[in-house]
Amino acid sequence: MVDVTALGARVASSAVAPLVRRLFVRDGPGAGLVDRPVRISALVSFRGEKRTVSPKDVEKIAGELVRRALTAAGPGEEPVDAAEATAVKDALARTLARLGEITVEDYEAVGLGPERFARELRTGVPLSPYGLGESGLLLYERLLHTASLHILNFLTQRSTYVARQQTVQTQQLARLVQAVDVLLERLPSQSAEDAGFEERYADHIAARHGTLTIYGLDAGTREWPLDTAYLSLAATRARHGRQEPVGAERLRLSAEQVLAGHDQVFLRGVAGSGKTTLVQWLAVTTSSRSYDHGLPHLIGRVPFVLPMRRIVRPGAELPVPGDFLRAVGAPVAGEQPPGWVERVLRARRGVLLVDGIDEIADDRRATVRRWLRELVRVFPGNLWLVTSRPSAVPQDWLAAEGFHELDLAPMGRAEVDTFIRRWHRAAGAEESVGVALRHSVRTSSELNRLATNPLMCGMLCALHRDRRGFLPQDRRSLYEAALTMLLERRDRERELHAPAGTALPYTTQVQLLQKLAWWLIRNGRAEMDRAEALQIIGRALPALNLSAVGGEGVYDALLLRSGLLREPAEGRVDFLHRTFQDYLGARLAVQEMDFDLLVDNAHRDEWEDVILLAVAHARPKEAEHMLRRLADQGTPRGSLLAAAGLRYAAEVEPVVRERVEEGLAAHVPPAGLAAAQEVARAGGDLVLGMLPGPDGIEDRTAYMTVQTAIEVGSEAALHFLTRFRDHPSEDVQRALAGAWDQFDRARYAHEILAHLSYQSYLMVTTPDDLRTLHSLGGWQRLTIRGAYRVEDLTALIVPEQLTHLALEAPHPVEGLSWLSAFPRLTSVYVGGEVDGSVAGQIPAWVEEFETLATVDRTHLGE
Repeated sequence: MVDVTALGARVASSAVAPLVRRLFVRDGPGAGLVDRPVRISALVSFRGEKRTVSPKDVEKIAGELVRRALTAAGPGEEPVDAAEATAVKDALARTLARLGEITVEDYEAVGLGPERFARELRTGVPLSPYGLGESGLLLYERLLHTASLHILNFLTQRSTYVARQQTVQTQQLARLVQAVDVLLERLPSQSAEDAGFEERYADHIAARHGTLTIYGLDAGTREWPLDTAYLSLAATRARHGRQEPVGAERLRLSAEQVLAGHDQVFLRGVAGSGKTTLVQWLAVTTSSRSYDHGLPHLIGRVPFVLPMRRIVRPGAELPVPGDFLRAVGAPVAGEQPPGWVERVLRARRGVLLVDGIDEIADDRRATVRRWLRELVRVFPGNLWLVTSRPSAVPQDWLAAEGFHELDLAPMGRAEVDTFIRRWHRAAGAEESVGVALRHSVRTSSELNRLATNPLMCGMLCALHRDRRGFLPQDRRSLYEAALTMLLERRDRERELHAPAGTALPYTTQVQLLQKLAWWLIRNGRAEMDRAEALQIIGRALPALNLSAVGGEGVYDALLLRSGLLREPAEGRVDFLHRTFQDYLGARLAVQEMDFDLLVDNAHRDEWEDVILLAVAHARPKEAEHMLRRLADQGTPRGSLLAAAGLRYAAEVEPVVRERVEEGLAAHVPPAGLAAAQEVARAGGDLVLGMLPGPDGIEDRTAYMTVQTAIEVGSEAALHFLTRFRDHPSEDVQRALAGAWDQFDRARYAHEILAHLSYQSYLMVTTPDDLRTLHSLGGWQRLTIRGAYRVEDLTALIVPEQLTHLALEAPHPVEGLSWLSAFPRLTSVYVGGEVDGSVAGQIPAWVEEFETLATVDRTHLGE
């Protein structure tokens, strides 16, 4: 049998090159200058307005590569059988389809080289569903490497490649010149003493804030360089119920850019969402001597990191600028020239990063606000970022001081994927292990709920590796294993050793933590006062034989060592992750037989996980009692919880199971749109696992099922909807098309819209919407809502695709003559009245022209 690793080389270039060329459109000469970067995805032949190859043709190309490779092996020497060859073909086709998704430009791809480019294509393509064996995986990798080599060779031969390289170099030089201009403008005339200290201070910032600690790795590898570990997150603005017109500022921006458009920003984010990490990154980036980071507003500035928990002390005044470094314990504080901080702020060069308003006591927050107001007034023109947890202070807390409010979004799927890849690389683990975990996180709602911040992601990575790729399948076992990891292994990795007599066994820690968790749940609280925690712990000490240690000692041990508790503010304590609070609280609820209390709170969303985990912990008769009571409520909420609980209960009598299933059948699938909305509101993600289809159900049931998932509107709902994108019903296709504004539009476009066979009207509100549709090859029916620019529409709408257009906006001063750019346009609807001169500008080939005032609007995307 032939060596698989040699097969890629044995496929002749004359055979591979024509296949590779079929993946790309032909292009003319010139540098191809446009207002946005040209990406490889814009060059492929199976997407875009120049589509000459369908996605199915990509499969044929992959199949031809596999066939020619096996032919090159010679008769009887094929390393894989026919079934595995088909699997290799499918995996290779999906990987080559990534050419239409990646954001890499042609010159960047060539710079990567074939091996790294092949890895870029493989990113986001889980191989586990294809069931490749060792030989199949090797064949896939060699063919991908061969294809990548020829793809890069093709890119270098494109007539625009050399011109673009020259253009890129020119643009890089222009950016460098701009950065130097900004630096010269921003830097004042400095004394040698000030300049010398700023260099030492910049080194201090880089050393102090240039690493992140990620637990879950073996000892010695937990400190990551910030530039490697940092994950770019997003900041969002509140919509305030307004419909934004085309061209309006987007509601979402990169977190690193929060200070680009506003000098003063108040950033909210939940615990563990990355606020402090963002502060570190901004500080290190600002102090760096590199000017190619793409953030000109930070060039020539000086960062001051001001963690509130350190500078706000009982009975002490808040620091004046000259005491900033001393207040945070900077070792270079004694070296700073007198008046240096004030000179920096007077020159409007400061970046003041005030971290953790939520971590100070309530009665000090008003004082801090006055302190901030006075500093902003006395030293205008500096950049300010203030962070807090959402619930710590009311909305618009700093609005009067001129601060713009943003919310920091949690880690999304892309961020989680990136973290898992980096974790496994740092741990020296096999890439395939990380790929398998990423696939598990995407497809498991339990893992999705845990993977929300670096601590939880690191724990999942370590748990997955320790168990050799096998995570517990049921939720209770998964959380139990995670608890063990956090309560026992984390101490070893952090090299923490409790003083003699204060070490708490695992079971004791769990018993105490669950008392705190159940108290929080029962009282509807997210956190408790330290005194309340001490009181709860104190009552438990005699039974646990810990009276000699004392409440303070036990509390400190739990806080320091469990990894589950934290003090978000002075004198307060909460759980680091709500998941573990619910798990531990449910465990104690079962021990104390509080079943009726659990069921009586079934209508409250925050009790959902507590109830289901209690069913998992309960004995069979106890679980049956809860399920029966939930089903007897007769509400969508009760029925859905009872049905979900069946999967958690280890043993259920047939009569109870039948009662629960009857209750579910009364609500799922829903009978109408109102019922779909009610079920979605009542169950959320819970209902997705109980919806039918897509096979073996009537079209109306499929339509109602899709509408229910759309109403849920979550990440899991989007994954569920992908099952229906090939459904033949026109109503289902129309419902899917109409829902794209309820999800992340770019992702929805590629995962749903790109696969629809019927193109109903889509609502477009921003140029980014048009760019997304352009990347799919265009769309036939569009509704443009809000003010628009003609140049955006003519540049971003694919002319060969557009057949129906509705303009729900006043027509611009240019009139409608620009419609002649769309030769396939047959129907035009314009909002409001238009005069004869404008109507006369409609192209002759348009068969239908009306104003929206006379048209049924239901088919226009509403």
